[in-house]
Amino acid sequence: MISMRSIYALKALGVLARDRQKESFLIAELASAENIPKKFLESILLSLKVKGILTSKKGPKGGYSLAKAPHTLTVGSIVEALEGDLSPIQCLNGTAHPSCPECVDETTCGVRLIMADVKTAVCAVLYTVTLSDMLDRSETERQKLMALIDYAI
Repeated sequence: MISMRSIYALKALGVLARDRQKESFLIAELASAENIPKKFLESILLSLKVKGILTSKKGPKGGYSLAKAPHTLTVGSIVEALEGDLSPIQCLNGTAHPSCPECVDETTCGVRLIMADVKTAVCAVLYTVTLSDMLDRSETERQKLMALIDYAI
């Protein structure tokens, strides 16, 4: 499971991506738009800025904006910026690769082999779907709901 930190980040970035005409957004605006606790969002946005996903400006027209176009930001890169490596088990982590203490041979470990497949499948989705794709999909579903006609009396 991804944390609320990543969920809130995706929601806030969605606001930034939807309204590209606006130069930047204040934390309070983003928090209000997506019902996110302001202090928590502040920490999330700072992390995303450090990772190069957001930029910020101080002053009267200050606030946060996307550092890259929404069609170039993958959901995987956003989640990884906040969660770290997306491996479901420790021994698959690309940066810190400690073996499980009880593992005799990790090359034949059934758990590791299956979890490697899980990681591949998850990454195949998260690293091909962009922020724009996520918003388009949401809008498509919203349009479908609006097109439903209720014939109930």
